[in-house]
Amino acid sequence: MTAIAIALLVGGIAMWIVDAWSNHVEPNTRHVEEMTLAQAIWIGLCQTLSAVFPGTSRSMSTIAAGQIAGLDRPSALEFSFLLSIPTMIAATGWDLFKEVHPGKAAGAAAAHVVMNPERWLVLLIGTVVSFIVAFGVVEWFLAWVRKHGFTLFAIYRILLGIALLIWGAKYLGV
Repeated sequence: MTAIAIALLVGGIAMWIVDAWSNHVEPNTRHVEEMTLAQAIWIGLCQTLSAVFPGTSRSMSTIAAGQIAGLDRPSALEFSFLLSIPTMIAATGWDLFKEVHPGKAAGAAAAHVVMNPERWLVLLIGTVVSFIVAFGVVEWFLAWVRKHGFTLFAIYRILLGIALLIWGAKYLGV
């Protein structure tokens, strides 16, 4: 838990510093379509590195890396969302595969869901509704961040990291 608290704290500070710095530097990339291969590789490497440290936000690392690489805030945020799409599709597909074919998935539970037409319809409706809601939330979030930046999220991460460190010291003795 200490590692997660420290990652939240350090990540919040890094997010705050990078966002403040990027406000004073003229970005050289204002649209995701203008990104260079080097920028994309840099962001991908930072995303991969973030997976090594528990509590590190993949989104925070890709957004900060994008801003450091010269993307403006909206482009860095948009690219971060685009990077999440294949991961989310793969994770959802894997969960669905494990439910439908439990014997073929390593470590799968013995019981599984039997999919009939009614359950497929419920799954389809849930997927469509989730997509529509997520799309609306992402659009709102993009507009909010364009206007306000990441300071509020950085403060949240810092406060949560401090709270976890205090809680861990008090109740867990770490």
